[in-house]
Amino acid sequence: MKLRFAEEKDIDQLIKMRWDFTIEHDESKENSSFPDFEKECRTFLEHAIKGNRWMIWVADENEKLVSHIYLELIEKVPRPGRTTYPFAFMTNVYTIPEYRNKGIGSRMLSSINQWIKENKFEFVIVWPSDDSIGYYKKNGYAHCVEPMEYFPS
Repeated sequence: MKLRFAEEKDIDQLIKMRWDFTIEHDESKENSSFPDFEKECRTFLEHAIKGNRWMIWVADENEKLVSHIYLELIEKVPRPGRTTYPFAFMTNVYTIPEYRNKGIGSRMLSSINQWIKENKFEFVIVWPSDDSIGYYKKNGYAHCVEPMEYFPS
């Protein structure tokens, strides 16, 4: 099993994994248009992989993607009197069903946590589902005070 950053050759698999992930957690989306989703997701992934704002980590077993974790890198506004480091937003954490509970996700998180330290990020935020809280806790993540939200109407 190889852990690496996603490449353009992975886009078709990443699109399918995102679709499957969404349907697994919200079956009402199953009737959505796959071609419309595929077009939007492909555009996003092409930009994300070529750019430097998103880091998409994948677990690759013989060219088959079995897990992924997306990190959005967020720059902070500099502050006088201290060095400013970016933070990351973690999202779209997914392992295909037949590879779950084999330690792949924890191995990926461990690698990401090390990468975060090496690249001097200040912190990582993630909004876990109720089912995934234990996964994050066992990998060094802690609850924080809930953020405030604004939803434009």
